[in-house]
Amino acid sequence: MALSGFRRRHRHERTGFVLYAAAVQAARDPWFYRTLGVPDTLDGRFDLVCLHAYLLISRLAAQPSPGPALAQAVFDAMFSDMDVNLREMGVGDLSVGRRVRTMWEAFHGRAAAYGGAMSDPVALTAAIARNVWRGARPPSGSAAALARLLRAQDAHLAAQIAGNWERVMAGEAGFLAAQEASKPDPAAQSDSS
Repeated sequence: MALSGFRRRHRHERTGFVLYAAAVQAARDPWFYRTLGVPDTLDGRFDLVCLHAYLLISRLAAQPSPGPALAQAVFDAMFSDMDVNLREMGVGDLSVGRRVRTMWEAFHGRAAAYGGAMSDPVALTAAIARNVWRGARPPSGSAAALARLLRAQDAHLAAQIAGNWERVMAGEAGFLAAQEASKPDPAAQSDSS
């Protein structure tokens, strides 16, 4: 009976935390804040974590089993981390649940906006500007650079999954360096000329 208070661990929980940590690491690149002018605030950091976690979750959810379970594990890791961070910041126990729920809804809204716009660079740029800068005008070219980054990171994750799904299932997924991922695609520029 003494162990009954411990919750049963999900089989993919550890892998979910490892994959989520890769998304957080990618979102912490100082280049986002120094060069693109992403607000270096709790909201700005949350939005970049959402952007990178969205990519992992959507790619994993589209895979055969255990892909959807891994996607859920990444999502669970993200919101477990949000809960812990709010508590460490001193948010009261009674408010944490409400704040996490608000963040959960924000994530789902962003995921829907980004997922619906991935094939349309103009719509994706607008969704990113609206969410990351929250009504403020982004620095010139910054939202477009983040849209390019999102599409490049998505392609990079797709290649990792296609090339070595077993490694991804073990928690090995990487992101491109932010500055590199946001560069314009030379092929796309020559096509539009």
